[in-house]
Amino acid sequence: MVKLDILSDPICPWCYIGKTLLDRALAERPDHPFTIEWHPFQLNPDMPAQGMDRREYLETKFGGKEQAVRAYLPVHEAAAKAGLELDLGAITRTPNTLNAHRLIHWAGIERKQQAVVSFLFEAYFKTGQDIGDTEVLVAVAERAEMDGPAIRRLLEGDADAEAIRARDAHARARGVNGVPTFIVANQHVLTGAQPTELWRQVIDEISENLRRGAE
Repeated sequence: MVKLDILSDPICPWCYIGKTLLDRALAERPDHPFTIEWHPFQLNPDMPAQGMDRREYLETKFGGKEQAVRAYLPVHEAAAKAGLELDLGAITRTPNTLNAHRLIHWAGIERKQQAVVSFLFEAYFKTGQDIGDTEVLVAVAERAEMDGPAIRRLLEGDADAEAIRARDAHARARGVNGVPTFIVANQHVLTGAQPTELWRQVIDEISENLRRGAE
């Protein structure tokens, strides 16, 4: 098997688009060689713990309403091309994603990261839920067949919070400055939402190399 490490933030629309395009390639190549692990990268590491009003966040980040709308046009276009229906208007708060990353980490221990990451994206981008809220995160965990009460207890404490921050800092120290970032076999780095066609080519090439190596 070949390791595919993915650095992502569940409030990053390009990460959602990128996962969607990758998942299609994986579905088309069910015998793909990848072992996938998701890693934390906070787009807004200094976000207040309670998050902030979505409109205020966007207008502050992009310098006004018109600039924010203009900045998100490529997102709408890429999502539509990928067949994703995003309801960005339903999002009222931009959350701090530390707790969402903690949940993704715990899901990795149970080998349920793919499901949890998908459900976080859906909760945020399709129904506008606040994925910084404990109850929302517990619901996501339970949807992925994790132990909801146990996750709630963990979220109410600070378990693994410093580890998540340290992993985020380590990624930045290695030169990661945006997501999604895909690292294949700890050697090849792909940044941004890559087309399904490219992933098919990567999978086929790796699979062929592995087959030749086994001969």
